[in-house]
Amino acid sequence: MDGGRVELTDRVAVITGAGHGIGAAMARRFAAGGARGVVVSDLDAEAADKVAASINQEGGAAVAQRADASVKAELRELVTTARNEFGGLDLFCSNAGMAFGSGIHAADEQWERSWTLNVMQHVYAAQAALPAMLGGKSGYLLITASGAGLLSAPGDAPYSVTKHAAVGLAEWLAVTYRPRGIRVSALCPLGVRTALLTPGIEAGHPAAVAIAAAAPLLEPVEVAESVVAGIDAEDFLILPHDSTGAAYARKAAAPDAWIERTIAETAAATGRA
Repeated sequence: MDGGRVELTDRVAVITGAGHGIGAAMARRFAAGGARGVVVSDLDAEAADKVAASINQEGGAAVAQRADASVKAELRELVTTARNEFGGLDLFCSNAGMAFGSGIHAADEQWERSWTLNVMQHVYAAQAALPAMLGGKSGYLLITASGAGLLSAPGDAPYSVTKHAAVGLAEWLAVTYRPRGIRVSALCPLGVRTALLTPGIEAGHPAAVAIAAAAPLLEPVEVAESVVAGIDAEDFLILPHDSTGAAYARKAAAPDAWIERTIAETAAATGRA
């Protein structure tokens, strides 16, 4: 370990939302990369069990634990499990998320649930993990945000807003804790072939269709490889899609032109031109 850097070899990771999709792919990739142990957490206990079992069958070390990633006490329990089962905590990946595909008139419950899971989960994860990490002046917080947190998710207001907030939190954590040896990354993929997106594409939902049109869909294993590379390089923004950085730069340089371009691209993708 060098200057707070966390390698996968002999390190301990906690991952929320690890029963499916990107989280499951990260869990398997970390284990294959030599992690000492992985705490596989998901609200779906059966799915978490299956992922952990597959890791153990391949010679890795993992334990499954059901947890609601929006509940502070349950995230603290994950840290306790990591320390009790594997002797420490090096990497906390707050990865669970949700989308409703709703506009500004989404139900209050959808706004509240989006905020709790897509934002407060990351707050609670940092609160839980930092005490264990700061003592050794090293550790890594990985926040799964979204390309929507840098750009937008036309057709899904709660998702776009809360993913922007997740990126903002990651920035604050990086500025505040990098001097104390803690590294922070925001994972910001565009379309990924997971249960969060593919049903919407199949149903022709405007938000899902627009995301699918923005860039090629990646497989979760491809995103996991980007995560490993990003952690190795200690990149703040981990961008699995090559086009995201350029689009983000265009947005910053000319916001009005970017808005007009996004309107046109969304209309073309959804057949509303």
